[in-house]
Amino acid sequence: MDYLPIFADLKRRPCLVVGGGEVAWRKTRLLLKAGADVRVIAPALNPDFQQAIQMGQVTHLADTFEPSHLDGIFLAIAATDRKAVNALVYQSANQRQVMVNVVDDTQRCSFIVPSIVDRSPIIVAISSSGKAPVLARLLREKLEALLPAHLGQMATIAGRFRRRLSETVTTLTGRRMFWEQAFGGRFAELVAAGQAQAAEQELEALSHQVAPQGQVALIGAGPGDPGLLTLRALQLMQQADVVLYDYLVSDEVMELVRRDAELVCVGKKAGFHSVPQEETNQLIVKYAEQGKRVVRLKGGDPFVFGRGGEELEVLFDAGIPFQVVPGITAAAGATAYAGIPLTHRDHAQTAMFITGHLKPGSDQLDWSTLARGKQTLVIYMGLMKSSHIQQQLLTHGRAADTPIAIIERGTQATQKVLKGRLSELATLAEQAASPSLIVVGEVVNLSEKLHWFGKQEQPQQPAVVKLA
Repeated sequence: MDYLPIFADLKRRPCLVVGGGEVAWRKTRLLLKAGADVRVIAPALNPDFQQAIQMGQVTHLADTFEPSHLDGIFLAIAATDRKAVNALVYQSANQRQVMVNVVDDTQRCSFIVPSIVDRSPIIVAISSSGKAPVLARLLREKLEALLPAHLGQMATIAGRFRRRLSETVTTLTGRRMFWEQAFGGRFAELVAAGQAQAAEQELEALSHQVAPQGQVALIGAGPGDPGLLTLRALQLMQQADVVLYDYLVSDEVMELVRRDAELVCVGKKAGFHSVPQEETNQLIVKYAEQGKRVVRLKGGDPFVFGRGGEELEVLFDAGIPFQVVPGITAAAGATAYAGIPLTHRDHAQTAMFITGHLKPGSDQLDWSTLARGKQTLVIYMGLMKSSHIQQQLLTHGRAADTPIAIIERGTQATQKVLKGRLSELATLAEQAASPSLIVVGEVVNLSEKLHWFGKQEQPQQPAVVKLA
């Protein structure tokens, strides 16, 4: 992060603008809107400046800048067409620890002015850290169209009601849920219709309702790329009080969870502390019974080898309401990002998903069916059992030269794809790390043409043994 985004209170604070042209006036106009005490230095002032000075809104200090003009100044802006003057303002401000912005010169800025969407008191600021100001402006235009004009009035009414709400709704979680319900319900509709008094009455009535019951959302986080999250998943992640997540949920996805939500890792991973499934089930119930909005966040899809059904059965028995948001399962996401279609008219008419995470001493898979040709076999959590999988497929008739791929961290920036033949599966698995997906079938060869994401790994070459 190149700059820390902050909102400064400039009311009655002395701010200096060096420059009297159109650019300097645009910056001055923002400072005046924020209530700043604006002082300007310039030998010539455009008509807007002249009018503001006549009306007593701006003070004209001098024609020529001197470093002493910065004494007692809160922040300064240099907007002249003379580089030497701008440089002097920057140097003098730095010596006095005064925040300074030199327009169109990011190297001489201790703060920058973002593109602003103004729905006061709601303010949205967009910045490209000076790298692409036109892009920031385009984003602002999109947000201007998306954010309704009545947002500011809604926030103002809510601000007046906060103190009264704390008297009737005493818990932080209860107040948060109250506002989420208000902003998404009839209160918002009344404000949009211009009925401010009725909107305040709606808040009063809503504050005396029985506290809402806790609920659970079982969400599939997809294989790792946050761009693959559904809109519904993102909305619920932003509303959650508690998020119970697995190791397979990527850091990039976790960054999208609401900042003040309680995060509880209940993952299972070889070599790490694992939370037993029964304990996870009880944690979900406990948080929901406290009246909280709980998100159970799982990598991929919760109903594809995710034990989501088991957790929902526990919630049903406890009488806790729940909903399910599907996610893109790894078999669909990782193969797509590796350029491997699961089905193809010439190569695979069937796709089968299995898990290699078998119970100790138990293998009830129908290997004769799994070893058939003209189909794609996708194996979740199969690295540790790769030798057993290879042996069973070969024993039941799958050709030794059947193409295979191991996709590590599929859909993520660090995705890695290892390719070879079925006879090399166990050897390739030693070079991969979890989470990885194993793909067996002729469709793997299509990745030579269809890969599009990241770097395409070269097929692994068998070791050459030299004889003495």
